[in-house]
Amino acid sequence: MASDNSEDLFSVAMLIDELKNENVQLRLNSIRRLTTIASALGAERTRSELVPFLTDSNDDEDECLLAIAEEMGNLISKVGGPEHVHCLLAPLENLSTVEETVVREKAVESACKVGAAMTSEGITAHFVPAVQRLASGDWFTARISACGMVAVAYEGCPASEAETRSQLRMTYSKLCADETPMVRRAAAQHLGKFAAVCEPENVKGEIMQLFQQLVQDEQDSVRLLAVEDCAALGKLLPREECVAEIVPTVKKFAADKSWRVRYMVAQQLYSLCESVGADLARTELLQSYEQLLMDNEAEVRIASAGNVAAFVQLVGAAAAGAKIVPRVKDLATDQSQHVRAALASCIMGLAPTMGKDQTIDQLLPVFLTLLKDEFPDVRLNIISKLDQVNQVIGVDLLSQELLPAIKDLAEDIHWRVRLAIIEYIPLLASQMGTAFLFQKGEGDKGGELNALCLQWLGDRVHSIREAAAVNLQKLTEVFGAEWACANILPRVMELMSNNHYLYRTTVVRAMTLLASAVGQEVAMRDIMPALKEATKDKVPNVRFAVAKALGEVAAALDPSVVEGEIKPALLELQQDQDVDVRFYAGQSLQLCDAKLSA
Repeated sequence: MASDNSEDLFSVAMLIDELKNENVQLRLNSIRRLTTIASALGAERTRSELVPFLTDSNDDEDECLLAIAEEMGNLISKVGGPEHVHCLLAPLENLSTVEETVVREKAVESACKVGAAMTSEGITAHFVPAVQRLASGDWFTARISACGMVAVAYEGCPASEAETRSQLRMTYSKLCADETPMVRRAAAQHLGKFAAVCEPENVKGEIMQLFQQLVQDEQDSVRLLAVEDCAALGKLLPREECVAEIVPTVKKFAADKSWRVRYMVAQQLYSLCESVGADLARTELLQSYEQLLMDNEAEVRIASAGNVAAFVQLVGAAAAGAKIVPRVKDLATDQSQHVRAALASCIMGLAPTMGKDQTIDQLLPVFLTLLKDEFPDVRLNIISKLDQVNQVIGVDLLSQELLPAIKDLAEDIHWRVRLAIIEYIPLLASQMGTAFLFQKGEGDKGGELNALCLQWLGDRVHSIREAAAVNLQKLTEVFGAEWACANILPRVMELMSNNHYLYRTTVVRAMTLLASAVGQEVAMRDIMPALKEATKDKVPNVRFAVAKALGEVAAALDPSVVEGEIKPALLELQQDQDVDVRFYAGQSLQLCDAKLSA
């Protein structure tokens, strides 16, 4: 956009006026168009007019400041290239000192983008001094922002500037020892990122000293953020130094007096174990993980249980059988339902590592315990991962306990639980087969589940009814049209006589979906007569559902059938007294005509 275009400049002037408007929404709208303003002004005027205006802006609305901080990162390409991008640092430096956390974080993020786009000379001349000013700021918010920018400054500073890099390391050292806990937290949070751009000798020296200083901090909020640095530093250090420096710290953290620190260890421990390798994980960290599984705080046990499958895979079946599986058995009866749910979401993943014999001997009782849990999410998590056990031991050993659990979930008072189990039925059916799941056997359990699949079509919640229709379609795709004709279609047809029109509408939807799965012959023999009969339903909602259905069914039929069977029914519906029925019939006729012309 040319900068001398008078119309553009007029609109730019209006937008800048809006930036001064008292109305917050108007200012926000103008801020969101800063890239448009910059394009209209051109690079030179953006640098000389727009950026100084934003720098001097005294907007006190956090929402506006956040938008400016975000848009500044989008102006990098509008100021004239890497040689001039440093001009954006002035407004971002101001925003990096405000009290609102989200504004500062967005300003730091944009400042790092600016630094990444700068030349090495620009970094030395402009970015590093900005970081140093923030790091020495009187207000702690500036020093917090500096912690997030030091890594970019260090990485962009050329290796030949050894003195400048040394000053940056000294600056970070002061931030790690700052009197304000919030600054030390920020320093701990970004230590791993800073270490990643430092020279290896400095990582082993100065950075590790800062790390040891932070892990001994009196504030647990600082120590828990230092936990995240363990895995990051473990990947940077030679293995022997990682064992000597990082592993003892992790073991100490795992027994920290603050549960929040232990919680963070539980989340990060697997990443560190990957860094040190399986052998050291077994000999040095397995006991710490075992302690975390037995922690007094439920939140720590939840975080630990969530990693149990990955940890077992890392340390192997022998070590897991001796140390982890006994703890897993205890967690299966934990007093916290959330701990049991976290365990159930991943315990099935132990089976491939433990092997068939140990899974049957040690884990099967745990699976059965969780399948009988009173908390529906626990049972649901077990069923959703059943395929992992099926691959190892087959599902037969679980089957007698599985169907009662499925039935309880299928009738759960919470509709979202019912919806979730419906979505798993096709997977379970493909694993267990029709003989067990859907045909009547001992105790009629199979027939009971078959009845449930049809019962869901009459659920009081629309989402359940819709999912039930999709479920029948997927089951038909798994087992074929012959199975559907014997087990599904007759029962679905019976439901068309239900007194409630909403349920009849659901049956129309089910037949529509089944038509694409059973093939044209069955669709014409069994489904089309029922749909034609439904066009005479006394309730308009059912009739326009049929009108929509016929258009979808037409996609699965030959053109001659569409011409001879579908279109006449739709033409009749186009004469219906209800306007909605006529509308949807017209839409479906268009679909039919498109198919015929194709």
